[in-house]
Formats: sequence, structure tokens, C-alpha cells
Amino acid sequence: MTLNLTLIAAAHNRGFRQEADSCVAVTAPDNAFLTNASYGNGWECDYGFAEKDGQCLAVQLPANAFLDSYSGDRWKCMHGYRQRDTECDLIEVPDKAYLTDSSYGEGWTCERGYQVIAGKCVALIVPDHAYLTTSGNEWLCERGFEMKDQTCAAVKVPEHATFADNSYGQKWKCDRGFEAKGSVCSQINLPENAHLDRSGNGWECNRPYRLSRGVCSVE
Repeated sequence: MTLNLTLIAAAHNRGFRQEADSCVAVTAPDNAFLTNASYGNGWECDYGFAEKDGQCLAVQLPANAFLDSYSGDRWKCMHGYRQRDTECDLIEVPDKAYLTDSSYGEGWTCERGYQVIAGKCVALIVPDHAYLTTSGNEWLCERGFEMKDQTCAAVKVPEHATFADNSYGQKWKCDRGFEAKGSVCSQINLPENAHLDRSGNGWECNRPYRLSRGVCSVE
């Protein structure tokens, strides 16, 4: 019992590790410090050094880079530069654009009112009855208009219909009791033993009737 307690106490001393019934001294390489962890090497590299093949080697910083303050064993490129292999390349920012902190994409984005075309920022041509989106790099038609050939054309709402602000498809919806047929809304002629469905633009048979050959009948 005394031997086991001694081993346990020694195992918790910095610089020793328990292996079976023995306590083995942990030797740290140059530019490293001992840890009290029961896992891993028992040592870690000093700030500014990285482990490689059991040694702690100084982190080689390329031009326009700095040490990661959290890990101390990696580097990051300065603002305005992008990592490429082991170098930091300058990000070429076109006119009417500004740098971003994003790790993906080009590293820059166009100013409001401009869009990317062939690597350049070209002014957006906003047609009548349109507005710039929140991003500022595209436009949408105002309510009541739809995009047609890079213009905003007024939505033609037929009789017995109302405008529908759908992001795609038809921009109007027939009133209840009418159904769309081409570009018009036709009144629904309910067959016997039928009622308008939930949408109001179609019909279904009353229970216990079932649709058969265009009529509602009991089988």
C-alpha cells in the first residue's frame, strides 16, 4: 500500500509519469516546458515554437504574418494578405471595392451599388421601379412589378384576382371561387355534392361522395 501511494504521489509530480509500477522521469526538449498532464508527451513547446519529430522548432514567420496569439505555434497573415502555402500574398483590391475579413472568396467585396464582373466592380444599372437590396450588390423590383429582360414591368392582375408577392412563379392569385385558366380567372362551377377546397381555387367532393369521371358520386 505504501509503495502504491508513493507511486501515485510521484505520478502527480511535474516531470514524472507513471508506467506500470514505476515512475519514469519525463525529459522535455529544448524550448519546451513540463506539464502535469497524464496524457500526451508530458511537455509542451514554448510560445513561438512548434513540435516536430519530438523537438520544439521555432515557428518560421513569412513576410506579412504574425503568430497566432491563442496557440503560439501557428501563424496568420496580416490584414490585406491571403495565405498561399507558406507565404502571405497581397490581396489585389479593385476600384470601388474594400477588404473583408472573410477566409473564403476573393478577400474583398464591391461597394454598395456595384457588382463583380470579370474580377472588377462595375456600377449596377438599377431600372425604374427597382431598389438595391440590403447587400447593395443586386436589385429587386418594387412590389407590383416583376423582372423582365433586366427591367421591372408592372404585374398584370386579371379581373377577380389579387396581387401575390411571390418570389417566383405567378405574381397574382385568383379570388376565392375562381380558378386560373391561362392569364384569366374563371368562376368555378361546382358540380352537385361538391364544395370549394381549402385554397378556394378548386373543389372537392362532399363525404361520402367521390370524384368519378368529373362528377361526385357514391360508389
